[in-house]
Amino acid sequence: MRLPYVAIELKRDGSFETEAATGGPVEDPIHLPLDYGGETVGRLVLGRRAGEEGFAPADKRLLDDLARQIGVAIHAALLTDEALRLSADLQRYRERLVTAREEERRRLRRDLHDGLGPQLANLTMKAEAARDLLSGNPDRAEVLLTGLIGEAQDAVADVRRLVYELRPPALDALGLAGALRAYATHHADARIEVEAPEELPHLPAAVEVAAYRIALEAINNVVLHASARDCEVRLSLDGEALYLEVTDDGRGIGMERGTGVGLSSMRERAEELGGTCEVAAVPSGGTRLRARLPRGESGAEVPARGLSKT
Repeated sequence: MRLPYVAIELKRDGSFETEAATGGPVEDPIHLPLDYGGETVGRLVLGRRAGEEGFAPADKRLLDDLARQIGVAIHAALLTDEALRLSADLQRYRERLVTAREEERRRLRRDLHDGLGPQLANLTMKAEAARDLLSGNPDRAEVLLTGLIGEAQDAVADVRRLVYELRPPALDALGLAGALRAYATHHADARIEVEAPEELPHLPAAVEVAAYRIALEAINNVVLHASARDCEVRLSLDGEALYLEVTDDGRGIGMERGTGVGLSSMRERAEELGGTCEVAAVPSGGTRLRARLPRGESGAEVPARGLSKT
């Protein structure tokens, strides 16, 4: 058509971006919408030929036909871009999960190799020394055995610490709601109420641990920083996700604390499961944390009915 300028613009985030162009930009170009399925996905930018105000009917028919085909092509290109973006996001999440898993394995190996391993080896040597002294020097053997008991207790404490860091034992013993209630009773500075379904259905282990850790971090923030009198921890769920809400009547959250380590950690725990975690000030005073944790395969289960308070 011997036009001085032609460009194809794609619509992204409410604005148009030039994706391809030929010729030099001209003043007052003609814009033809590029649609797909009743939605504008881009536009065709055309420069007028010198001395002409518009296009002849035959040119208009040609451009309309082109616009329909270009709209289909743009829709496919946008879908491809979205697929590539999602694939890149998925790869980043996979890398983060692999990195986190390997870091956890490294930490466990270090704790076992450098801490618990030598501790148990030392216990064995002292036990052998005490056995050798039993007949000839019972007093010395008794001293060794007394020390042995203390070191064995320390080793047991280390094992419990390692187990707790893998998964809090309270979750297995009391369940999620019970574990939160047990933790809440340890804080006398604020009245902490836990509201949850009478019987929570089975949840994936990762969801339980994430909800527990996020709730504990939020409670600690309330006790240490909020100067709150009352705090409510609420658990609810539907067929897709577990919802955690922690609300207090304290002094609220300042902008300078909006990206602290604790808040970042809570958000990361939720995002690792494909969920969300948001913290905001309550208009009447205080702070509210809301977390949504997808239930994964357990989402097909029927939600528990009824609420109980403590």
